[in-house]
Amino acid sequence: MTTREDHAAPVTGSAFRPGWLTDAVLDDLRARVCSENPDEATPDVVALAPYDLLPTAPVPSSSVLDVTSAVSRGRVAQRSWAELPLAKRAQIVLAFHDLLVARQDQVLDLIQWETGKSRFHAWQEIAQVATIARHYARRARRYLADNRVRGMVPLLTKVTEVRVPKGVVGIISPWNYPLYLGVGDVLPALLAGNAVVSKADPQTSLTMLWTHALLAEAGLPADVWQIVVGEGVPVGTALVGEADFVCFTGSTATGRTVAEQAGRRLVGASLELGGKNPLIVRADADVDKAVAGAVAAAYANTGQMCISIERIYVHESVYESFRDGFVAATAEQRIGQALDFSVELGPLISQRQLDAVTAHVEDAVAHGATVLTGGKVRPDLGPLCFEPTVLEGVTPEMRVYAEETFGPVVALYTFRTDEEAIALANEGCYGLSASIWSRDTTAAARMAPQIRAGSVNVNDGAAAAAGSIEAGMGGMGESGLGRRHGAEGIRKFTESQTVAIQRVIPLGAAPGKAESFVESTNKQLTLMRKIGVR
Repeated sequence: MTTREDHAAPVTGSAFRPGWLTDAVLDDLRARVCSENPDEATPDVVALAPYDLLPTAPVPSSSVLDVTSAVSRGRVAQRSWAELPLAKRAQIVLAFHDLLVARQDQVLDLIQWETGKSRFHAWQEIAQVATIARHYARRARRYLADNRVRGMVPLLTKVTEVRVPKGVVGIISPWNYPLYLGVGDVLPALLAGNAVVSKADPQTSLTMLWTHALLAEAGLPADVWQIVVGEGVPVGTALVGEADFVCFTGSTATGRTVAEQAGRRLVGASLELGGKNPLIVRADADVDKAVAGAVAAAYANTGQMCISIERIYVHESVYESFRDGFVAATAEQRIGQALDFSVELGPLISQRQLDAVTAHVEDAVAHGATVLTGGKVRPDLGPLCFEPTVLEGVTPEMRVYAEETFGPVVALYTFRTDEEAIALANEGCYGLSASIWSRDTTAAARMAPQIRAGSVNVNDGAAAAAGSIEAGMGGMGESGLGRRHGAEGIRKFTESQTVAIQRVIPLGAAPGKAESFVESTNKQLTLMRKIGVR
């Protein structure tokens, strides 16, 4: 935690600063950053609120030495944490669940202040994290249970597979879902008996620090979860260089670097990366429901979501009906910025993101695409507001065709057969999430395994798969490695260890008895084959 005694109380410029966030509260949050080495002259991190592009609150930044110190403290704390019965660890996570639900208004304010997202989309993070906490607290024992397996010699060999913690897990999370992606992997890692060091994104560090305070209040011991703040280089690089396992969510380009660094150290890594997610509307789909589902899946969090729908393939027989309905529903979206539920789409996160989205649309138009609705910056609604946009006539030479936009921009295409739709959906390097709309769910389910995507939703845009915490979530192709949620979402934070106990006699031939041992073992192998022993 920070030891910068001489730092004055923060002065914030953003008019959207929540009223409950006093300087005293901010000082408590700031003190939770691992920042103990002022000699390295690391300046404070100052983020800009998307609502007005004014500073939120300065937060101490961490140095490379801070990362090393945090991991060292984590190794010490992890030993006693892992010795704590799983039931006790689960009690802390459930207490956190209750505190989160009770005090959600505070973190909703923080999420909106730091990201600009609408309050409903911020609330979705609350619901997801509460579900994760409850699920793993209740199911961790089953997921991590010892597994008794057959030994070499029946009755004489007892073999058990057990799960042991990795040690110190490094988690690097992005700005777009600072609560869900910030703590959603932390909870199962902690329940598995690990200590965790998280790198908070500089844009959204206050949300993670608030969550850290809540887990501490729930009973989490000191140093079991620590937070460092700073840019990917050098802070993220240092964490990947120290941790016993790395969990990264972010761009494919950075994911490659993380995987390479972890691979050189021979430590595991779980990576959820980019996506260019397709939605297919079959000829027999309920068009009205498909329109509503596509709007929700395309524009959630203003399109700044790894599983957002960015390309929609519609059967030519229903294309006009779907297009007209989708364009109308898109145009009706309420855009703006408010710390309540009065708007449906907030601003983009930064000027950089606004420029990237604008560039995709302008490039498409310059190469002949048509904007059916949207396509413009709306400074009258806020400095980073961009209209939800529908494009038609997008072709491969346009950047928006294959590159991830990560904004409220969707391209429409037609197809004639299921085979063509599948081929189109599988174009490109990504494979994160996909959606199929059809009244014939059996036919849609047959199509699903042919689509290269970690999740395929039928008659839902993205939420059905992502919201099922018992099912794994992750990508294929360049969309990542590993899964969060489900059994793998907690087991990945453990090592599988085999414990074998031999009774009566050791395995192998006694001195001078090799030939007779081989003969008797061959008879045993033949017998086991005949009686069908697996």
